[in-house]
Amino acid sequence: MNLETRTFGEAFARLKRAMVQQSKPVLAATWQGRDVRGRPDMVTHELLNVTISTPLFGLRSLNHWRAECEPNLPWADDHFEERVGRVPLNPPPSWAWWPWAGSAAKFGGTTKFNHTYPERYWPKRAHLNHDDIMGIGSCNLAGIQREYGDLDDVVTLLVKDPLTRQAYLPIFFPEDTGVSDGGRKPCTLGYQFILREGHLHTVYFMRSCDLIRHFRDDIYLTVRLLLWVLEQCGAQDEAWADVRAGSLTMHLTSLHVFANDLLELRREQDALLSKALS
Repeated sequence: MNLETRTFGEAFARLKRAMVQQSKPVLAATWQGRDVRGRPDMVTHELLNVTISTPLFGLRSLNHWRAECEPNLPWADDHFEERVGRVPLNPPPSWAWWPWAGSAAKFGGTTKFNHTYPERYWPKRAHLNHDDIMGIGSCNLAGIQREYGDLDDVVTLLVKDPLTRQAYLPIFFPEDTGVSDGGRKPCTLGYQFILREGHLHTVYFMRSCDLIRHFRDDIYLTVRLLLWVLEQCGAQDEAWADVRAGSLTMHLTSLHVFANDLLELRREQDALLSKALS
């Protein structure tokens, strides 16, 4: 499914309709590393391979994006600052007032999660002690042939080579591949940033997304990340002052809702249809 929309509100409305009309049930054996067999409430209804593309119109007003994306506030703003704060927090303090914190606690992580977005944004600092982190130090975390990069390295690459096709921030790491510890895995695969004709675009790759609980927050956090990258590039090179926010494209392998949420969506769609016919 490919959607080109003018606003994220339009995208959300169209996806809710599609979820009711086109989704297929999936009964997986596990969810977030936990056995859910025999749990009808854990059946998900899925749209497979959804791509959404929405223009940002150069707008940098956070109030505009708060109104359009309708994220969970103040949590989304608090958590975004944790993501870009250059400290690999685990757990990030905002998890305690995350709207779905109760569900997260059931799957472990109230003391330490097996991954966090601040860790994945700043992996070079994930193994440092507190004093080194506060001094913005880094360790030589080795990959196969080179040391790890982080979000600052993505910014540096864009400034050095603005038309690069390589400005990619991975969130799903090799340690997440396969069964490994059997625990939770990042829903986000990564973000690509690409500058063309004076506009910085981002492409957001997700393996999995819950339409009701996470979709709007994921969009808002990604818009804010694009604006943050623009700001950071502008701080290093004044030529970026004229670059505008271009578009956000999301690729979602599995966009889904749980069975009870699908019932609510059906009631909502029926009510909208009745209102339109009255």
